[in-house]
Order: sequence, then C-alpha cells, then structure tokens
Amino acid sequence: MNIKPLYDRVIILPESEENVTKSGIVLPSTSQERPERGNVVAVGDGIDFDGNKKEMQVKVGDRVIFNKYAGIELKIEGKTHIVMREIDIIGVEL
Repeated sequence: MNIKPLYDRVIILPESEENVTKSGIVLPSTSQERPERGNVVAVGDGIDFDGNKKEMQVKVGDRVIFNKYAGIELKIEGKTHIVMREIDIIGVEL
C-alpha cells in the first residue's frame, strides 16, 4: 500500500459480508449494508490537529469494530478501504 494516513487517521480493510441469506437468496451488492468490522492496514503518526503527539491505540493488524457511517470509502489497489479517525473506532476484538 502506498498511502500513509495523516494525524490520527486509520485505514481499514472492511470484512466482506455474506452475499447469500440463510434461505439461499443471493443479495445484490446494492442492497447490502456497509460492514462494521475490518482489519487495520495503516495508521497515522498519532498527532492531533494542534500538533500534539498522542499514542495511537490501534495498530496494523488489529481487527476493529467501528461506527457504520464513519469515515470515507477509498479504492486502493482495486479494493474498497475506509479511512477514518481513530475516535470513530468503537473497539478492538481480542
């Protein structure tokens, strides 16, 4: 990946959701909701907008849960990623 997020931003590769319901109905991608889980693939330096250094609480490889409407979607190397501020991450799965 050739992108380094700035400040307290995080780049997440969302998990793909199941495309088939339990009853076997195939869902088109337009009817699926945005996932709320994913893997952290890049983190910023942990600097707030005032220039103060702060420790990032997530790291590359963490599986995180985040707010459904947080961040923006961005295509990187053909895959959809989500770029968001660390504060929009709800938690890290252990």
